[in-house]
Amino acid sequence: MAVIHRTTLEPGKTELLADWLPGRPWYRGGPDAPVLEKSGGFRLDDPEGEVGIEFMVVTDTSAPERTAYLAPLTYRGAPLEGAEHALIGTAEHGVLGTRWVYDGCHDPVLVTEVLALIEGRARAMAQSVTDTPDDEVTCSYDGAALAADAFTPEPSDGEDGTRLPVPGGLTLHVHRVLSPGGGTPPLPPQGALGHVASGWPGPDGTRRRAVFMTLRAR
Repeated sequence: MAVIHRTTLEPGKTELLADWLPGRPWYRGGPDAPVLEKSGGFRLDDPEGEVGIEFMVVTDTSAPERTAYLAPLTYRGAPLEGAEHALIGTAEHGVLGTRWVYDGCHDPVLVTEVLALIEGRARAMAQSVTDTPDDEVTCSYDGAALAADAFTPEPSDGEDGTRLPVPGGLTLHVHRVLSPGGGTPPLPPQGALGHVASGWPGPDGTRRRAVFMTLRAR
C-alpha cells in the first residue's frame, strides 16, 4: 500500500513536466513553455512497496484550446539502471528525500502493474488519499492471460502517443493527448482487447472522461 505524505516536493511535478513535455512528439503546444495544472489521475500500488506509480492528467492552460495530457510517472529512491533516457528529473521530497522521476512507460514496475490492472488483478487507487480505491477508473479485457512477470519495456513515441509491445503479441497504446467526452464511462475503441478509462474535472466543473490506454493485438 502506497502512503500519501502531506509534505513538499521541490521542484513540483508540473514544473518537471513543463520542462519535459515540449520535447515529446505528441506535444500540441507552441514554442513557449506550457502552463500546466494538475487536473486528475490515479495511482497503482507497487506490491514491493518500493516504487511510486502515478497516472497524472495535466492540462496546458497557456492557449485558449486547453489540452489534457496523460503522464504515467514512477518515483524511485535510486536511479533505474539503464533508464537514463527516461528520466524526467529529480525532486526533493520532504519525507523521502531525493526522488528520481521517470516516464513510467519505461519502468518495468509500472508496465507490469498496468497489465495487472487491465486484467483485474490490481486495483486503481485514489491519487491523493492513502488506501482508497478510485472507482471512477474503469477497465476491460477480453483475451488470454497476460504476463504477470516483470519485463524490460521498449516503448516508442509518436504523435498519437506511446506504443509499448508486451508479451503475448500485444501492444499497449498509451494515449498521451486525451480526447475528453462526457456522460458514461468511455467504451474501449473498436478492435481493442482491453482498455483503461477515467475522468477528471473540466474548467466548468463538469466531469471529462477519456480512454487512457488501450491494448491490442499486434
